[in-house]
Amino acid sequence: MTRIIRISLWHVPLTSHQAYYMADGKACDTVETVVLALDTDDDLTGWGEVCPIPHYLPAFARGVAPAVRNMAAVLLGADPIGPEALMARLDRHLPGHVYAKSAIDIALWDLTGQVAGLPLHALLGGRRAQTMPLYHSITCIAPAEMARIAREAQAQGVTQFQVKLGADADWQADVERLRLVREAVGDGPLVYGDWNCGATSLDASRVGRAVADLDVMLEQPCATIEDCARVRAATGLPMKLDESAHDTASLLAAHALGCMDAVAVKLSKFGGLSAARRARDLCLHLGAKMCVEDTWGSDITTAALLHLGAATEPARLMNVCDLSGYVAPRLAPDGPARKGGRIAPPDGIGLGVSPDREYLGAPDVILD
Repeated sequence: MTRIIRISLWHVPLTSHQAYYMADGKACDTVETVVLALDTDDDLTGWGEVCPIPHYLPAFARGVAPAVRNMAAVLLGADPIGPEALMARLDRHLPGHVYAKSAIDIALWDLTGQVAGLPLHALLGGRRAQTMPLYHSITCIAPAEMARIAREAQAQGVTQFQVKLGADADWQADVERLRLVREAVGDGPLVYGDWNCGATSLDASRVGRAVADLDVMLEQPCATIEDCARVRAATGLPMKLDESAHDTASLLAAHALGCMDAVAVKLSKFGGLSAARRARDLCLHLGAKMCVEDTWGSDITTAALLHLGAATEPARLMNVCDLSGYVAPRLAPDGPARKGGRIAPPDGIGLGVSPDREYLGAPDVILD
C-alpha cells in the first residue's frame, strides 16, 4: 500500500507579463504561489499548487504552510489513493482553510492517477473534449488600450474576452471599455465585464443599462449574491458569478435568485479538484455554464483545472483559463500552452506535468 512519507513546500514569486489591474485596488503584478509535493514510500511524487491573489478571497499564501503543518499529522503515513477519503479526514481534523487544502487535494489526485496509470481526466468523469476554449482576461486600463489587447488576442484565435472594470471608479469609463472591446472583436465573440466585487449595485446598474443594447454579460459586480441579483434584474443582462459562489450553499442561493447564468468554478475557491468536481456536477444540474479555472498560478494548477475541464460536458463548459500563460516563470517545461485560442490538458498519467526541481531549489518547508 502506498503511503505518504514527506511533504515539501516552496514559495515561488510569479510575475505577470503585464501588470493586471482590477476594481477596488486589487492587482496582480508579482504574486507568490505555493508549490506542494507529496512523496510516497514507493518513490512517487504528487504535485499541488495554490496561488491566492491579495485582497481577493479569505486566503493568504503564507498561511498555507502553517495549515499544512497542522494537517501533517493526518497526511504523513496515510494512503493517498482515492483523494476524497483522505480529504474528509482532513476536513474533520481542520475545518475550513479550503485554499490550503486545494494544493493537497491536487497532489493526491496526481498520485492517484500515477498509481492507476491514467490521466486525471479519465478519473474525473472521462474525457469529453480534446481541446477547450480559452478566454482572455484584459487588465483594466485605458479603454482604447483594452480594445487593442482584445484585437491582438482575437488574432491569436481567442473568441471570449473578460473585460476588467472599475479600477478607476469611473462608471462611464467602464461603459466605454465594454463598448470599445465589443466593437473591436465584432459580433459573435463572448464579451463580459468583471468588477471582482468592486462596484455598488447602483454603479453597476448604470453601466449595465448604458450597454443594454450590446451583446455583453456582467460578472460579479458586487460582493453579495443579493446585490448581484439586483443588478441582473435592473439591467436584464446575463450574470456570471465568481467570488460569491464558493460552496454548495452559495451555488444553490445564486440559482434561486436567478443570477447565475454562468459561474467560475475555481479549484482553490472550493478546496481542490474533489470539491470542484462536486460543484461542477451541481452546476450541471442547475443549468449554469461554467468557467473551470483557479484563482491564479502556474503549470501545476493549470494542468489540474484543464483535466477537470476536459471531463466536463462541452456544451456546459463556457471556457477554461491558461493561468500559466499569464505569468513567469513557467514551473514545468512540459506544461500546457494555448494553441489557436484553445488548450488541451497535458498528456501523460496523473497531472501530466513535471515541475523543474532544479529551478525550485531546496524546499522552504519539509515535513516527514
